[in-house]
Amino acid sequence: MTLGNKIAWDDTVLPFQLDKSDIRGRVARLDGVLDGVLKQHNYPPAIEALVAEMTLLTALIGQSIKLRWKLSLQVQSKGPVRMIATDYYGPTEDGEPARIRAYASYDEDRVTDGAPFEQIGAGYFAILMDQGDGMKPYQGIAPLAGNSLKEAAETYFAQSEQLATRFALRFGKSIEPGVPEHWRAGGIMLQHMPKASPHVTGEGGSGDDGLLSAEDVLNDNEGENWNRANILLDSVEDLEMIGPSVSPTDLLVRLFHEEQPRVYDAQPVLFGCTCSEDRVRQSLSIYSAKDIRTMTTPEGRVTADCQFCGAHYDLDPATVGFEAKSD
Repeated sequence: MTLGNKIAWDDTVLPFQLDKSDIRGRVARLDGVLDGVLKQHNYPPAIEALVAEMTLLTALIGQSIKLRWKLSLQVQSKGPVRMIATDYYGPTEDGEPARIRAYASYDEDRVTDGAPFEQIGAGYFAILMDQGDGMKPYQGIAPLAGNSLKEAAETYFAQSEQLATRFALRFGKSIEPGVPEHWRAGGIMLQHMPKASPHVTGEGGSGDDGLLSAEDVLNDNEGENWNRANILLDSVEDLEMIGPSVSPTDLLVRLFHEEQPRVYDAQPVLFGCTCSEDRVRQSLSIYSAKDIRTMTTPEGRVTADCQFCGAHYDLDPATVGFEAKSD
């Protein structure tokens, strides 16, 4: 694989379909996106790993949305990590990159030296989709389950969408000779094609606390195809996932050649935030001058910080709120 090919596959999501098994999927490679997300904050290592995992999940899930739509993932918990939030903004035009942003809210004094997922307590995993003006946003919620964010996402799709879904993820800091240390991630998502009438077995599911799992929403023939594809996915190696020596297309052929993989156009992604001074002013436009005074600093300014990108906004209080003075 040439350096040019390596660069071409960084920060992309490649959709594919396994025609023989009626399964669709995506391969993601993230490089600059993760650096863009994580360098905005000084997270402890466990929190950094959770945000990296959530960002990779967002890239894999978000690729399916249409132009100008927005997809958000959220984890809310009672553990040291209060919330992890990510946004995926679909391209504004065909061929343009999608944008991803992410951040975590956590209690620093409660973070332990344990595994990343141990920082998350009881809570829920949610997916929200905004289709634009005039459309009602969609929201799906499922209890947090499993031992990782990827397992929580798999449970979400089985429980809330009745879709058998599997994620294989690898992420971490890359150390290469002559290259500064940086984050790199790779992942594969498999998902059984949706059906008009999902098959759900028994009363409740076979997952944690009776939640549905992938096996609960497939019939016997579908389950056989699903198991075969998952056995093939289990053979993937770490370096194949994150590159740079194996391209996503070569990886699909190596893993699933008997399943007749068919690939589509790759979607480029980048780190991007939608915050702006206009948006801050708009959010403050519902407040009276009296309310604005309670938000004013001792220095006589109204300030706001973006939790996603760290941008700082410093405004004259006389110019914000619905009683703002006009020029």
